[in-house]
Amino acid sequence: MHGAGNDYIYVDTLLYNIEDPAAAAIAWSDRHKGIGSDGLVLIGRSPIPEADFTMRIFNADGSEAMMCGNASRCIGKYVYERGLTDMTDIRLLTPSGIKLLDLHVKDEKVGSVTVDMGEPVFENPSQYDTAQPLPSITGGVGGGSFVSMGNPHYVIFTSDVDAVEVEGRALEHHPAFPERCNIEFAEMRPDGIRVRVWERGSGITMACGTGACATAVAACKTERAGRSSRIIMDGGTLDIEWREADNHVYMTGPAEFVFEGEIEL
Repeated sequence: MHGAGNDYIYVDTLLYNIEDPAAAAIAWSDRHKGIGSDGLVLIGRSPIPEADFTMRIFNADGSEAMMCGNASRCIGKYVYERGLTDMTDIRLLTPSGIKLLDLHVKDEKVGSVTVDMGEPVFENPSQYDTAQPLPSITGGVGGGSFVSMGNPHYVIFTSDVDAVEVEGRALEHHPAFPERCNIEFAEMRPDGIRVRVWERGSGITMACGTGACATAVAACKTERAGRSSRIIMDGGTLDIEWREADNHVYMTGPAEFVFEGEIEL
């Protein structure tokens, strides 16, 4: 499945047990020798009554992620259209807490999903070492902004994002980010914020849901935009609202099936 081009392999663990998901993510994500994806997502039943389903995400390098906005939307579509639930409001347990999914359904198909991504965090000692100088890039405008959406992001605004070489390996591993970091390169445009992404553990991806949220928050915080932004990524567009009423970030975007198949463990 993919959300705005951010593609993952989804396994329903109610049907199939993946004993070593990190190794499976590495092998299956290979776009030449495997299925090809940005990583592996495991769907499960929640062990606690406060949530309905669970999500675990393993990046293409086998590392486990805390949260993925695009993957959460795809899980909403999967569990509804596969008949695992008839609810259109779903509580999804992730490593970064419970996320609320609002499914937008028409003719029994989920066209898009709004996810309550929770509150952004600007200081997290485990993810951002403030004693270290923040990195910058040639062509950056006004430095970068750290925003955690459960997972760490560093947003760099630039005057021409298409001219930027999206090679974020050095930034991902910068000493300021003890847990490594997702990197967003962003440009303010009349039709929205154009963003290109380097995802921690996966490299360049077509989109990143938490990255879109982090970018919208950073744009608002630096007074480049208001509380609602249209984020234009390589794989599609996401609508982000940072609501003043509850300080939560809400992300709305598509989710799509690509294909189903079988692979030997």
